[in-house]
Amino acid sequence: MPETQHNNGATPVWDIPVRFFHWTLVLLIAFSWLSGEMGWMEWHLYSGYAVLALVLFRVIWGFVGSTHARFSSFIYGPGAVIAYIRTLPSRTAAKFAGHNPLGGISVVLILLCVLVQAGTGLFSNDDILTEGPLYKHVTKELSDWLTTIHKYNFNLLLALIGVHISAVLFYLFYKSENLIKPMFTGCKHLPAGTAPATMRSALLAVILLAVCAAGVWALIRI
Repeated sequence: MPETQHNNGATPVWDIPVRFFHWTLVLLIAFSWLSGEMGWMEWHLYSGYAVLALVLFRVIWGFVGSTHARFSSFIYGPGAVIAYIRTLPSRTAAKFAGHNPLGGISVVLILLCVLVQAGTGLFSNDDILTEGPLYKHVTKELSDWLTTIHKYNFNLLLALIGVHISAVLFYLFYKSENLIKPMFTGCKHLPAGTAPATMRSALLAVILLAVCAAGVWALIRI
């Protein structure tokens, strides 16, 4: 259904599934790091499975979800990206209902990086006690190579997260636009005449997430 404006003038932009994905992924990545550092490898594996199911859901939701959840709404061409970059020195934030062009690139890169992280984890090993559930389907040499990618890719993921947080803080303190609050409330103050968004059913999201979780569970039991 099309979005409607709230009494305070804020317009719904981020649906519940997108907000749930965002904050749940934050918590899971933090827990994955902690469990890995602490040697809680069984919990580390479970966290990885949850991350994989969650990101697979987000990829699907990027095609069938609400307006601003869709990749088509925030993947821009080179011209639009360059034009947006030219606006960065201005203290006035360029208004976008969903992700801005650089934000869209950040989202795609983080999703790809997390998919690589969770995917390689399925085949990795620590040469001591822990092996990924699909370790038995590859050679030791291939597993070692994927384990190396798993380790170094996490550093890349941390760098992408750092850039993402820096961009949010840049918008907050330099451009005076809070991008954090809408990811909690789901609403933004947008210029008059902004095209209305279409919100998809949260029930559909629950079903898709359940299917992704079942798919991951079936995969790790092969």
